[in-house]
Order: sequence, then C-alpha cells, then structure tokens
Amino acid sequence: MSGAPSDLQAVQQLNQARERINTELRKAIVGQDEVIDHLLTALFSGGHVLLVGVPGLAKTLLISSLAKVLDLEFNRIQFTPDLMPSDITGTDILEEDATTGRRAMRFIRGPIFANIVLADEINRTPPKTQAALLQAMQEKEVTAGGQTMALPKPFFVLATQNPIELEGTYPLPEAQLDRFMFNVQVDYPKQDEEERIVASTTSAYTPAIERVLSGADILALQQLVRRVPVTDHVVRYAVRLARATRGREDAPAFVKQWVSWGAGPRASQFLVLGAKTRAVLRGRFAPGIEDVQAVALSVLRHRVVTNFTAEAEGIRPDRIIADLLQQIPTD
Repeated sequence: MSGAPSDLQAVQQLNQARERINTELRKAIVGQDEVIDHLLTALFSGGHVLLVGVPGLAKTLLISSLAKVLDLEFNRIQFTPDLMPSDITGTDILEEDATTGRRAMRFIRGPIFANIVLADEINRTPPKTQAALLQAMQEKEVTAGGQTMALPKPFFVLATQNPIELEGTYPLPEAQLDRFMFNVQVDYPKQDEEERIVASTTSAYTPAIERVLSGADILALQQLVRRVPVTDHVVRYAVRLARATRGREDAPAFVKQWVSWGAGPRASQFLVLGAKTRAVLRGRFAPGIEDVQAVALSVLRHRVVTNFTAEAEGIRPDRIIADLLQQIPTD
C-alpha cells in the first residue's frame, strides 16, 4: 500500500489526539466515556449521531465542549413545533443598495452553516422541517433561490431526543433515522460521577478547554480512515450481522418472531466504517471482529423495527442485537 509508513504514523498521531481530546473534555464532562467514544468515532467516520437521553445529562455541554476542543464552528438549533425549514437553512431577503437604490435578493445563511450542528429535540418539529435538516445531512449542501451552496467541511450533525416525553412530538420515520450513523443512549451518571458533577457545577470553577485539532486536521484524518485496509473476514462478518436482522429464511428464529424490518445495506457500511475508525483511534491500522461488535449496538438499534409480538413481550431492539452478537459466527 503506497504511503503506508506515513499513514501508520498518522494513525499513531490520531491515537495521541484522541487521548488529548479526552483529557480536555474531562475538564468539563464527568463520565460518559462510551458516549464520547462514539461521538469521536462518528466524527472521524464522517457520520452523524442521534443522542437519546432524558434532560439534564449534559448532552449540549458535551457537544459544545467538543466543538471547542476541535476548534470548529458550533450552532445549536432548538426544534419546536413552529420551526420552519428556512429557520434551519436560511432565507432570501430583499435588500436595497444605499448608493444606487437598486433592490436585489440576498440569501441569509441559517444555522445549518456550521461545522457542528446540534439539533436539540429533533422530534418536536413536523416532518417537513425535519426533512430540511436530514437533506442537508445526506447531500452536505443547501439549495435556496435556485442556488446550491455547499455546507462547511467537516459537517457533523448531533440530534437529541427525549425518550420519556412523547406528547407533541413527531417521531422520525425509519428512512430518516437511517441517515444517522449511530443511535447513542445517554444514561444517568453513577453515584460517584454525580457527586463530582454536583461539586464542580456548584463551585466557581470554569474549565479552560484548549484546542487539539483543526477542521483541516479532521478532514485529513477522515481520509486516513477511508484508506485503512479491512480484511474480507471482517467485511463478511459485518454483512452477515446486518443481514441477520432482516428475518429472512436463514435468520435466527427469534428474529423472525420479533422483527418486522431489519437493517439495510447502509448498516453494513457503517459497521465497517465504524470498526475502521475505532481501530485507528486506538492506534491500530486494521479493524478486527471486536471493533465491529463494539459499534454494532449503536449502528443497528434504530434500524431494527420490532413487531407487535415483540412489543407485547417487552422485547426491545437492544435485546435482539445482543442475542445476535452471541449467535452470529465470527469465523
């Protein structure tokens, strides 16, 4: 592989950068190690993340802190029922030139034009507005007034959902959920972590977060991840795992019993891409089966649609995926 020595060196540099990023984030965030790990994996994979957790778990603080560490432009959009697509993408205004008196339309860019965009409570806005964000996520561009404008690079969307408050919400359809690389569950902190959170947030301490990587660094590292080789063995396992969720003839009996729809080919792609990124972040130049397994739950849980039987028995997608990880052969 041409350029392998420099790529190997870059892998080591990314591993060191990961440690520095974690050190800086620890100044503001207590715990949430797995959440941070998934955010970094998605970022260097070029994917987007849906964070699901109750209010007050520092999701917004984590994302804004990550933007500071990476020296990226950050915008937060609070999704509400009256939010319009133009409130996200931007709008044309009629502007008069003070010198000539001539009038012309000028496009005012919306908050989507940033490197990291936090879509807070994305399920509180109607599907039409959700679609404006999800189109930008997929195409990495915005079209307005007959003009197509590219979004800044890198471009990273983090959306949040509150799992306990369903009144007045518009859940994302499965086809739109598929745009997210990961669905990450943000859980309550442990008792010792919560004690540290309370002690630090009720004091006069204000963390000074230092920059670790620039946008150009991140783009270069995203390209590095794409160049990382992956064996046929690992690809075969990732595809086998995704296909096993679909309830076809060769699927395990419990999948046929509990699943209406399984994961599509995009899941297989994200399993491999996530595994490659995870390996590189840990200083390894090739992913293994364990890397696929480590990202499987976050890649698959929002792509497995359970049926009425599963719901009646209290079976969640996480349980189905965990059982698949136990049963799918790794050879």
